[in-house]
Amino acid sequence: MRSKATFLGRSSRAESRSQGCHRCRAGVDKATYGELDQIGWNFDNANLTTHSVGQKEPNALGFYDMIGNVNEWCQDWYEGDYYKSCEGGVVDPSGPAQSELGARVRRGGGWVGYANLCRASSRNAHAPGNPSNNIGCRFARTP
Repeated sequence: MRSKATFLGRSSRAESRSQGCHRCRAGVDKATYGELDQIGWNFDNANLTTHSVGQKEPNALGFYDMIGNVNEWCQDWYEGDYYKSCEGGVVDPSGPAQSELGARVRRGGGWVGYANLCRASSRNAHAPGNPSNNIGCRFARTP
């Protein structure tokens, strides 16, 4: 994944893990913004496939599939304990400068994951160049 791209003539990049988590929660301070079966696809209800966006209920900001369906690949490099070191007032941490695993963060859970992995703060590692049918990406405009 390139760090920046041009999309419809505008500069954009993948969201940070923190941005995705905040947008997903939409002001709700819980692991999910509703009942999982109503808001996201997971191993128990997806019939082992990805689904078209918008078939489940959106969050308070109107975004669909913020939890489940496909994992969201993020801008941040993955380092297992990085976010523990950011507790105590750090807002929107940008992630480590590199990853010992050579992997980026994927967040939110997907249809191959069990319900306990489908939550706003769920994160794991995924290496660039490793194909997967359960990872997607959301883009953020850059100034």
